[in-house]
Amino acid sequence: MEFRNLGRSGLKISEIAYGNWLTHGSQVEEDAARACVRAALDEGITTFDTADVYAGTRAEDVLGRALKGQRREGLEIFTKVYWPTGPGANDRGLSRKHISESINGSLRRLGTDYVDLYQAHRFDYETPLEETMRAFDDLVRQGKVLYVGVSEWRAEQIERALKIADEMGFDRIVSSQPQYSMLWRVIEGEVVPLCEREGVGQIVWSPIAQGVLTGKYKPGRPLPEGSRATDDKGGADMIKRYLNDDLLTRVQNLKPVADDLGLSMAQLAIAWTLQNPNVSAAIVGASRPEQVTDNVKAAGVKLDADVLKRIDDVLGDSVIRDPDKTASPSRRP
Repeated sequence: MEFRNLGRSGLKISEIAYGNWLTHGSQVEEDAARACVRAALDEGITTFDTADVYAGTRAEDVLGRALKGQRREGLEIFTKVYWPTGPGANDRGLSRKHISESINGSLRRLGTDYVDLYQAHRFDYETPLEETMRAFDDLVRQGKVLYVGVSEWRAEQIERALKIADEMGFDRIVSSQPQYSMLWRVIEGEVVPLCEREGVGQIVWSPIAQGVLTGKYKPGRPLPEGSRATDDKGGADMIKRYLNDDLLTRVQNLKPVADDLGLSMAQLAIAWTLQNPNVSAAIVGASRPEQVTDNVKAAGVKLDADVLKRIDDVLGDSVIRDPDKTASPSRRP
């Protein structure tokens, strides 16, 4: 396993991180989830990403139990706050009240006294940004949070938060967690240039585009049974944008590129994201331990310029680049 600094901070994280968005507490049984976490640990992954909203808070419970007994100082545990975790008007968003209550719930479920990174899961248009940043800074001073970050924020939102932190003496954002893959490059035009200047690292999710870049979805063929595309718990909604024959044919044409490098298609996709110097880690998920074992082989892989051009030539205009695709709800859900 290779390690990278999280942005300009001194925190080292494994460049392959393990995430449990659509698996723990939802798609797979707890025994299987624990086996995946054990596989991640065995492969040298030290960075684990979750969120209070995943599987209705159950994902944090499962991850906490799976990591129980591990040396806490040897782990980097990340979680997030924003989406609803209860029925009340204040059980959501980035108000001081919700942030303060949510971190306590996350710490309890994760079985830890602190999280290494606490992330604003979306931008909250109904809360003054100064209030959110002060609430995060208070958690840092209380020792409940070591670093703060954001997820799916636009460049101008990150820039505003950094300016407030500098003016008010708060801890700065050190990370951004966007969707990023060969197919989804919306951060490259605005978010990445800003973050490179400001020392903010990307922790990217869905580097294999919800499984599309593994090549298992074939043009003109039925969707594989048990795949994310047939999942009724959230996975199908995310993947449907990719399920057209033109794009799936282009993905199949990436297989010779992977074969020439001795990589699986998943490994090629993950390695591609790690070529971006602003990326601190790529998050992988798994429903089976062997998927973890396969994915971590992308760590340390270097792709030369000719390979990157071959990939671009194959994918052509199927790549999504519009920065406006990064969006948060105009009102709290």
